[in-house]
Amino acid sequence: MRQIPITPEGAECQHGEAMPFQAGGAHAVWRSVVLRMVLGLGAALLQGEAIAASGPVDLARSESEGAAVPGAEFRVYLHREEPSRADGEWTLDDACAKRVLDTVVGALAELVRRRAEFPRFDESLRRHLLDRVVIEPRVRNREGQEFPLLAARTGEAGTVRLLVSAAMLDAHGYVGYAERLAPILAREFQWVVSKADTSPKPAVTSAARNLVGATVLADGVIRRLSGSEREQAIRHLFGSYLRTTDDRRSLDGQSYYEVGVDRLLPPTQPDSTTKFYDIRVREALQIVVREPWFWEQTPKAVRGLLNGTVWAVAVVKIDERDWATRTRVLSEDKAIAVGTPERMVQPATVLVNLCRKAAPEDPFFPHTKGLPMGALSAKQLATVIALELEHNLTEKSQAGHVAQDEQSAPK
Repeated sequence: MRQIPITPEGAECQHGEAMPFQAGGAHAVWRSVVLRMVLGLGAALLQGEAIAASGPVDLARSESEGAAVPGAEFRVYLHREEPSRADGEWTLDDACAKRVLDTVVGALAELVRRRAEFPRFDESLRRHLLDRVVIEPRVRNREGQEFPLLAARTGEAGTVRLLVSAAMLDAHGYVGYAERLAPILAREFQWVVSKADTSPKPAVTSAARNLVGATVLADGVIRRLSGSEREQAIRHLFGSYLRTTDDRRSLDGQSYYEVGVDRLLPPTQPDSTTKFYDIRVREALQIVVREPWFWEQTPKAVRGLLNGTVWAVAVVKIDERDWATRTRVLSEDKAIAVGTPERMVQPATVLVNLCRKAAPEDPFFPHTKGLPMGALSAKQLATVIALELEHNLTEKSQAGHVAQDEQSAPK
């Protein structure tokens, strides 16, 4: 019988505490699962009680015909393959493979039963967006970066395939705990909905950056500067290199929040909300580079804002996304030369979603006091941006959600 390269040879599936997924550049959606358990997933989970799946699944048939999910049209397939030479020491026996399959089917069945609680999942079912779920030994993008879950377009426009990493499910203690896995899977369905949308995207209007003339600083220089000198340096970058509004102008005509108030107010002018948050972001970024706490606690964020690694930080309104913040880094083939002398960077963009609130696993969760991102003060927003960069800024490509797509990208 063929083996799937996952756990150490001869070992059984281990089911300890569910730990956060660490998937290279994957967003912080996977952080601090233990914290979320403490905050409300229930005493049964904390006591390690396994959650039964919806029923036994035939392992062999799941490869060719797929396993049915009660109440859903799509099926779950187990992708079997021989261990590679590099992963030869990692194996998973049939019993453990079956537990992985049972858990995923059980988790999806749980989502079907509770679909009213998960609007993105419900939308995927109603619109028939999900072609299938495929459990693979490991899920990697084109550059070899590993992800726990990945939504990938199929060759048929408007349909998506959800890839699940068996290795990460087992490594982080989800195997045998379908109810615990269900909300983790549910989050990925925002990407299923997004990938299924092949409609033309709004035109992007972006002023040209002065890449050669950008006054970016070397890390050694940044370390020697005082807080006020770093603040002066970032002011030089505003406008010429470091953008603080989004290219799609998503805030034009939108309502805004007063600081500390969870209530939207109508704009006074068509572009007043855009200008309002442009000023707020600039204030926040100056706080990040100036105040000693940020240099001590989030030095990667401070350096990234001054050395050219970050070229955009903006508040946006993206109703189709459930995240509060997102860091996007251009892939290596799109790296740019910045400054004199030239320095090659993969520039990063940080997006802060106007109406979304932080989730318990977000590193900045306690600093937001339950407010939407748009209602944060400049100091709170500075903390959110700095912690987002410190945890997610990387020189590696963040192309995880475009890996393995076929030919149905937006026209």
